[in-house]
Amino acid sequence: MYKTLAAVLTAACLLSPAFVTAPVLAQSKPPLKVGFVYVAPITDTGWVHQHEEGRKAVQAAFGDRVKTIYVENVPEGPDAERVIRDLAQQGCGLIFTPSFGYMEPTLKVAKEFPQVKFESITGYKTAPNVAVANARYYEGRYLSGIVAGRMTRTHVAGYVAGFPIPEVLQGINAFTLGMRSVDPQAEVKVVWLNTWFDPARERDAAMALFNQDVDVISFHTASDAVMRAAQERGKMAVAYHSDMRNAGPDAQIAAVTHHWGDYYKRRTQAVLDGTWESGNFWGGVKDGMVRVGDFGPKVPKAVQAEVLARQKDIAAGKLRPFSGPISDNEGELVVPKGRSLTDAQILEMNYLVAGVRGKVAK
Repeated sequence: MYKTLAAVLTAACLLSPAFVTAPVLAQSKPPLKVGFVYVAPITDTGWVHQHEEGRKAVQAAFGDRVKTIYVENVPEGPDAERVIRDLAQQGCGLIFTPSFGYMEPTLKVAKEFPQVKFESITGYKTAPNVAVANARYYEGRYLSGIVAGRMTRTHVAGYVAGFPIPEVLQGINAFTLGMRSVDPQAEVKVVWLNTWFDPARERDAAMALFNQDVDVISFHTASDAVMRAAQERGKMAVAYHSDMRNAGPDAQIAAVTHHWGDYYKRRTQAVLDGTWESGNFWGGVKDGMVRVGDFGPKVPKAVQAEVLARQKDIAAGKLRPFSGPISDNEGELVVPKGRSLTDAQILEMNYLVAGVRGKVAK
């Protein structure tokens, strides 16, 4: 009888409201929504591809604790503001906006959603809920310039450039300085496009440069069109953002690649932990955000070893690409001998160094 009564009481307890609702109360909180806005379509290589790899790294690292979403091919300007706002309205707690022209739209939307954390990638303005981050691309550009300087036969390189912002000027100048460190006669011809992604125009610019004694080319645009043009013309090219040997198996001599996964995972973890703070991060070779490698078959082992050794020097702080003496291409001394540019000076760069043919586009 006592056993029967105990069984009845146990069954009653299991059916009571307390037991029914307990599992509901114990449910875990919903996943953190993490949004990404891309300035160009997702392709197999390029700027957006590298950030998409970063998004995938976040999803893989945190599993069902996060839900990542993205919107691709969003032009800088009003469309960007609309898309960023829409992601915030969808409940994203963290939004990455990786393009320089997204900076102002990000700041504007951030004011409307103070509870949301924003990461303005390549921007420079912060707010209580807006952090900025960038990579020292110029370190990789300098190293790729060494490869180009060793490989060129005409002593003339080409450079297809997007917009004349400091980040791009840093890259052109560092590439030129790297070339001239091993080939003092080297010159770099620049074509400005005033767009980040226009494969047809990127290709046309490369072809025009190849008609001007250019035998090796670099670029700061978002597609692999310049690499494909180099492959077509039997010229050499430095890949940017990603390894592009699939597009230029014979043309590619090296690649400057960017790696965002670790940073994106770190910032996502901070939001999950409740420790996220606004800040300004500028990582480079030392931090694993920029790497030069993926050498093509034409590059001698000795040149590869030279570049990798200089890469270690940069990581150790022994080599600083913007160390004097450096003059601009109008003959003015901008960095005296024995001095190096500070970060603040690098971030405000508004000139082209000696050896560059061309002017800063207006």
